[in-house]
Amino acid sequence: MISGQVFAARLAHHGFDFFTGVPCSLIEDLIAVLERGERAPYVAAVREDAAVGVAAGAWFAGRRPVVLMQNSGLGTSLNALASLSLMYGLPALLVVTWRGFGGKDAPEHILTGEISPKLLELLGVPHRVPTAESLDADLAWAAGEMDARRSPVALLVPPKVVETGGVEACPPTAAPAVGRPVAAPTGTLAPSTMSRLTALGVALKAAGDDAILHANGYICRESFSLADRPQSFYMIGSMGLAPAIALGLALARPARRAVVFDGDGNLLMNLGVLAMIGARRPANLLHLVFDNEVYGSTGNQASLSREVRLDRLAAAAGFATAVAVSDPLSLEAALAATAATDGPHFVLVKVTAEEADVPRIPYTPAALRDRFRTAVLGG
Repeated sequence: MISGQVFAARLAHHGFDFFTGVPCSLIEDLIAVLERGERAPYVAAVREDAAVGVAAGAWFAGRRPVVLMQNSGLGTSLNALASLSLMYGLPALLVVTWRGFGGKDAPEHILTGEISPKLLELLGVPHRVPTAESLDADLAWAAGEMDARRSPVALLVPPKVVETGGVEACPPTAAPAVGRPVAAPTGTLAPSTMSRLTALGVALKAAGDDAILHANGYICRESFSLADRPQSFYMIGSMGLAPAIALGLALARPARRAVVFDGDGNLLMNLGVLAMIGARRPANLLHLVFDNEVYGSTGNQASLSREVRLDRLAAAAGFATAVAVSDPLSLEAALAATAATDGPHFVLVKVTAEEADVPRIPYTPAALRDRFRTAVLGG
């Protein structure tokens, strides 16, 4: 068996320098070492698909990311892998523990253990099954393969490859006193008469050279119609993952501000990301949610944001500021305030359900990937 310390050292030796994931007991010592941040950041994720998003943001910022998960997390992250990592061509190493290996495990792991290699094959994700003796060669293969293919690759790690119980889990740290908790927004918002197109125009004008991660749907298309820019990454799929990508980018490249243009339906699909952002508190992250209270792309079905104030959830999660606006002048003032202080900031932008007649994004996923990463690394 190989120790968590040695595993972490070999990852660093092969250039892996950003880590995120959801724990599994089979690699508890490795995670305990990574949590201490002796070599590179470890970002605890609430779900495996959110970790895939964080890794994508880190890669855009020039890192070589690793996503750690139990094989049950392959099911959770299937859409993120298919419509983000594989569609755009975003490299990452997936360290997937193999519960249910050989049909020997608790009942809930047996089926997933049987189909794990098949899931990776179905996705077209190359994988190897490492041993303690082969790990170094397997990591060298993974680093070369993911870079050459511009695609995720996986190590499917069976039990008794990595030592457990030899490293204590990282102790909890005291929450910083400054800015936590922010006062929850109060009062009732006036009904908005501001269209999303108008609100996007205000936000784009204030963005300057900021890197903008767009949620999928009409937010992308309307923003593109107003001001296409290489610093904008348009999400075609992967609903709910834009703030996770922004978090990875913000942490990996703290000198550049990462801005999210999100929607209420998108955020509701991945609410746990608010806790991830609140826990890490990146000073350079701004999260805007254009809330029209409907799922516009699918026929204007009602969103739960009609009943739940998303800005209050962000405040409770630990954002430095969380405000709500419903008119252009208030939005301009809120954006100016976020530029003057450290984040993370959250701005709930209430808009009407009106949608502009705008074209689809004309670029290929690979073109969107390349121009955005070039803009991020050049800034």
